[in-house]
Amino acid sequence: MSRRRERAAAAGAIALAGVVAYDLVQRRHAILRNFPVIGHFRYILEEVGPELRQYIVTSNNEERPFSRDERSWIYASSKHEINTVGFGSDNEMEFTPGYFIVKPAPRPWPRATGAAVGAPPENLLPCGKVLGASHGRRHAFRPPSAVNISGMSFGALSGNAVQALNRGAAAAPCLQNTGEGGLAPHHLHGGELVFQIGTGYFGCRDAQGRFSLERLQERIAEGPVRALEIKLSQGAKPGVGGLVPAAKMTPEIARIRGVEPGRDCLSPATHSAFGGVDELVAFVELLAAETGLPVGIKSAVGQQRFWDDLVRAMQATGGGPDFITIDGGEGGTGAAPLAFADHVSMPFKLGFSRVFATFAQAGMTEDVVFIGSAKLGLPAAGLFAFGLGADMVNVGREAMMSIGCIQAQRCHTGRCPTGVATQNPWLVGGLDPASKSERCATYVRALRGELLALASTCGVPHPSLVTPDMLELLDEGFTAMTAEERFGYFPAWRSVPDARRTEIERLFA
Repeated sequence: MSRRRERAAAAGAIALAGVVAYDLVQRRHAILRNFPVIGHFRYILEEVGPELRQYIVTSNNEERPFSRDERSWIYASSKHEINTVGFGSDNEMEFTPGYFIVKPAPRPWPRATGAAVGAPPENLLPCGKVLGASHGRRHAFRPPSAVNISGMSFGALSGNAVQALNRGAAAAPCLQNTGEGGLAPHHLHGGELVFQIGTGYFGCRDAQGRFSLERLQERIAEGPVRALEIKLSQGAKPGVGGLVPAAKMTPEIARIRGVEPGRDCLSPATHSAFGGVDELVAFVELLAAETGLPVGIKSAVGQQRFWDDLVRAMQATGGGPDFITIDGGEGGTGAAPLAFADHVSMPFKLGFSRVFATFAQAGMTEDVVFIGSAKLGLPAAGLFAFGLGADMVNVGREAMMSIGCIQAQRCHTGRCPTGVATQNPWLVGGLDPASKSERCATYVRALRGELLALASTCGVPHPSLVTPDMLELLDEGFTAMTAEERFGYFPAWRSVPDARRTEIERLFA
């Protein structure tokens, strides 16, 4: 009897060792590589999750910042699995103030008929505007994708995560924003880039920490940089700078940022290369003149005076940013004090609509490419952004989820279990850039496909032609208003010049 037990125990040990070996060698799941055997319990619980939640845990829409339904759509889309649902919606449409409805046209755009939602050709959804054309930039171009990857720095993300996103950007194809941490070797795997210039001027600073045009030009020469973005603030923590603690400041990160290793790396709250709005416009024009690239700004939205002054300065000089990225207060690709995360800066819909209205009142919406950012990586949210006037959307946390993020909310601790937001060598090693890049590209294509299908349902060939009167916001008491009415838009503000509309329709002919 004891020998049988010994043989059974030996067989169990061999089987367990085989599972451990398999988990460590396989490259599909970072959780299993980092946590052999134990990681399988997550997938078992995920498999029986709907049954458990139905009785004893949370509903599909309760978790935040991304609900279980939202995460499931991202995971399924990135794996090229079925991302549709059965048995109807479980949302309380009539009892949720602000719930919005897409109003279908009686005659959808023809491409929607028989389209395979989530599986579009790679170049299906280019931007509706040419970036930099209105100001005559030498290297103006039409972005190949209206969905792009938001700014997330190497240092905040691991090198493997940055590499996976860059390879995914190349395959999708779309643009990847470097974030303010500079251009790293992990960004150089085929994906085209937007180089972000933050307040610390990492990667483009001199020995004293001041902006250096010479260093910037050196960085641009290193990789396929298509545009520059001056980061004024971000939705996660507007009004404060950033800090990478000394413990995370590896020699590689320090070298790329141009700072000393082993010391805290601080991003100031404000820029030193320019002061007021007039100096900002002059700085934009300097960068554009010296590099030929389109130059834009990224900002959260607070006090209105800045935007009024920016419009006046652009009208007076004929220059200014080629694109404006509006980040909502619900943005989250950066650790932040709780009060800033919860209460500082406008949420996306309010902030974006106010900035767009400022330019619309001045008749300048065609002079700028508007980019939305902050939880817009899901089809309905993305379409709403286009309806308010966005020409493109950037995705951050959703892109992280496509390469393995499980919303553990440990980004600021350095202990991300999936190797996405950590510099821990063991945890980073679990994330395989080759396989995860395929998921990133598949997710971006799926999002573009559903955005196209939603636009087609509205009777137009491209999301940038969706107007706010096609979106209805429900209220309590069985009342509703169009987005046009709710945000005080005028129909003329969203009119697209005939030449651009014809060009968009030609692209989709």
